[in-house]
Amino acid sequence: MRRRSIMKSTTALGAAAVLGLGLAACSVEEEGGGSGESGGGIDFGLPEGEGELALAIIPGWDEGVVATEVWRQALEDAGYEVTVEEIAEAGVLYEGLANGDIDVFLDGWLPITHATYMDAYGDQLETIGTWNENAALTVAVPSYVDEVDSLTELNDNAELFGNRIVGIEPSAGLTEAVLENSIPTYGIEDMELETSTTASMLSELDSAIAAEEPIVVTLWQPHWAYAKYDLKNLEDPEKTLGEVETINTLATAGFSEEHPELAEVLGTFKMTDEQLAGLEQVVFDEHDGDVEAGTTAWLQENDFSELISQ
Repeated sequence: MRRRSIMKSTTALGAAAVLGLGLAACSVEEEGGGSGESGGGIDFGLPEGEGELALAIIPGWDEGVVATEVWRQALEDAGYEVTVEEIAEAGVLYEGLANGDIDVFLDGWLPITHATYMDAYGDQLETIGTWNENAALTVAVPSYVDEVDSLTELNDNAELFGNRIVGIEPSAGLTEAVLENSIPTYGIEDMELETSTTASMLSELDSAIAAEEPIVVTLWQPHWAYAKYDLKNLEDPEKTLGEVETINTLATAGFSEEHPELAEVLGTFKMTDEQLAGLEQVVFDEHDGDVEAGTTAWLQENDFSELISQ
């Protein structure tokens, strides 16, 4: 497996961002304590393995964050030394995956949301498996917002929302879809899509709902926000946000040849909407975002073998 320091590779890409290429990344290593130590005594039942594996997440993409933590604990229990890299930009992550700096990414949205990155790097990646088949991009408002039910009505009610749509990361496929498809298709000329981070969007959503104020945000399903808040997806009659998509496990080229047994079991990984919503609720509500503790608690109440035998 090709391997370089992710810090070195993303530093170079960060320099590119200064030149306007829109690439930025940060790297945070999350080291586990060895076989079985982070799994709370859970028997994952994976084939025994060894060596180093680098997984990657984008902070705020919560379905990928929790799925990756499930696998971090399972892989460490099997004997691997696992590093989880936090990378701020999807383009940087996909380049690292293509270069072999990252071994596995569990949050590939196909065929639409991450099409740009697959076009650029797909021939250097492996699609190991699809683990959720009900993913969708959305633009949502709190259910108490009666004035708007559809994206077609958004521009006429721009002032209600302070002339702004609260978005997530600039590099996200969701951001691209709203900017390039939804806004021009529905003539949303009087509103600005404000991008920052998923965490910032969720914070604004929480504050607005607490005050019962109007807000419109870019979001996606499955996401724990739909369990925590009473939200309404705006209708998208022209399908500018695409159809239902799949969430996929991607790996760097050559991964399945180097780790055939692991690739096979990763390929069987599945989570239903109910399982994923339950996991996210335990992590982000019951454990206040403590990903390791919340995931461990969920795994202690749910059989990991069911995730690789559906």
